[in-house]
Amino acid sequence: MKVIFLFVDGVGMRPPAVDNPVNPEVCPTLCRLIARHSVPIDACLGVDGLPQSATGQSTMFTGVNTPKFMGRHCEGFPGPSLRQLIEKDNLFLQLKQKNLRFRFADAYLVDTADELASRRFKSVTTVMALTAPESISTESDLLDENAVMQDLTRETVQDRRPDIPLVTPEDAAEHLFSIARAYDFTLFEFFQTDVAGHSMDYDRACGVLRSYDLFLATLTRLTEAAGITVMLTADHGNIEAMEERGHTRNPVPFVVFGPKEREIRAPVKSLADVTPAILRLWN
Repeated sequence: MKVIFLFVDGVGMRPPAVDNPVNPEVCPTLCRLIARHSVPIDACLGVDGLPQSATGQSTMFTGVNTPKFMGRHCEGFPGPSLRQLIEKDNLFLQLKQKNLRFRFADAYLVDTADELASRRFKSVTTVMALTAPESISTESDLLDENAVMQDLTRETVQDRRPDIPLVTPEDAAEHLFSIARAYDFTLFEFFQTDVAGHSMDYDRACGVLRSYDLFLATLTRLTEAAGITVMLTADHGNIEAMEERGHTRNPVPFVVFGPKEREIRAPVKSLADVTPAILRLWN
């Protein structure tokens, strides 16, 4: 069983609206997957307030309802309490205990994991990856096409690293597919959707979604032929309501496309069910 997990930051489910760029004209592949291969799941987790990244992502990757653990939704980078919880137990550590091969496909522009560990601010996925340093992708991996930049095309790093060649979203999909063939579980995080959602710039949001959709169309075509299961979800809503600068309380899609998709989707009702659903694949 091989799985690609696509974490897409800030994409909720909402009926069609003039300020909702998540529609078939902008991103037909994503909308098709949501319509045919997903269930809506809860990102609020029984805690008042708008769902946020630190607690949403830590819930997704530990199976612990971290907003309830913290007593609130926590935004941005995880603080000491959340970091300690993630470092104690997370999806990567559980996969490691099962002797499975896994990879975090997002490239860090570092030479070593030690260089990454020295950074002051770390995302949930970075904290998790550092508990299994063998999962980390470095700059050399990116240049060898064994990693993918978080924006797919590498455009966001051109101002400081013009020596890194640009690629198309379709190229990025082929690179991710090639990586996934060597591992049981491959994670790829895309957060430009959340950045665009906060901008309240509808045209920018459409551009980000169109780029991701080209990537997604190529990836699903390749994985379907190879029998690889693709899973996709978000930590909270945002880009589906462009007239709001903040996050939303909308449910997020839990997409599963490929072998065992119905079996995987059935028990997942909230972000806290995502990691347990993944681990059950190898019980």
